[in-house]
Amino acid sequence: MKVKVFASLREICGGVAVHVDPDGNKIRDVLHKMIEMFPALEEEILTEDRKLKPFVHVYVNGKNIIHLENLDTEVKKSDELALFPPAAGG
Repeated sequence: MKVKVFASLREICGGVAVHVDPDGNKIRDVLHKMIEMFPALEEEILTEDRKLKPFVHVYVNGKNIIHLENLDTEVKKSDELALFPPAAGG
């Protein structure tokens, strides 16, 4: 499965896209596999109770998971994910 990463996450993941073969079929499985691959990612995207940090956004085929089943959103290997860290600015 292809996961595009943006902003500061690109440095952690070593590029603009990561290919992930999750152990399950939910967003949480994809993110956990990515954290196995890139441990520094955990602090950037998850809270201590393993929920998405505020303002971290995950999209599946262009749809934000907050409008789907959040971390329990089911995915297929053919889906394309996008992972955005919190943005700062003003």
